Amino acid sequence: MVNFISAINALVGLLGFALATGLLYGRFSKPKAKILFSKNAIICPFKNGNKALMFRIVNTRSNILMELEATVMFMRFVDDENGQMRRKYFPLKLETSKINFFPMNWTIVHEINQESPLFKTNLEELKKHLGEVLILIKGFDDTFSQVVHSRFSYCAAEIIEGKTFDRIYEIDENGDILVDIDKIHSYS
Repeated sequence: MVNFISAINALVGLLGFALATGLLYGRFSKPKAKILFSKNAIICPFKNGNKALMFRIVNTRSNILMELEATVMFMRFVDDENGQMRRKYFPLKLETSKINFFPMNWTIVHEINQESPLFKTNLEELKKHLGEVLILIKGFDDTFSQVVHSRFSYCAAEIIEGKTFDRIYEIDENGDILVDIDKIHSYS
């Protein structure tokens, strides 16, 4: 009987150590996308006399993300029939919602036209209704062979109207494209 108890004690000890090691490894080895978002989203003139909501992202790692998808929603508070404030979500249609290869930067664009929930809405109204742009970026990281996600949001105070983003890349004398990540936030 003593040998049986001793064997069970050794087995439980080894299994407990293996379980703790597996949980710690799983927690710290989970891949994360290191995507940098511009500090501000901008609303600027766009084609056909419309405006567009734009923001930039750039991959800060040296690896390449593939099959990158962007999902963007607009959220604001509205009064329901009982006079209670509740959140209401509106999907924003993007000019390009998926790219297959993400080596540099990507300016994500939502055209503000008659179909847009932002049509005939100004920044003061967005601030009044606590408007917020919610973003989910999903892509495949070839280094880890896993899908990675990144989330971000812009509240109404972080949206600037009437500006355009500055160019963040240069072409050197060898024809190579150089991206200056520090300029991702710059606009004029």
